[in-house]
Amino acid sequence: MKELLIAIVTGLVEKPDEITVNADDVNDEGVVVYHLHVSEDDMGRVIGRQGRIAKAIRTVMRAAAARNDEKIQ
Repeated sequence: MKELLIAIVTGLVEKPDEITVNADDVNDEGVVVYHLHVSEDDMGRVIGRQGRIAKAIRTVMRAAAARNDEKIQ
């Protein structure tokens, strides 16, 4: 899942070497939380207008997690 998130975001940013993804341990509800960090200059590109790109990334990630019987956030 971490590799998928990095692959998606790499195409959006200008500084792909500054992408970091941290994953929390599975919580009580069985959900894994992923934290994405990008360069300050690329923040707007990843969020998009009114958060549309961020919402699309979340949708793709949830669909991929569902195929692997995982829950992510």
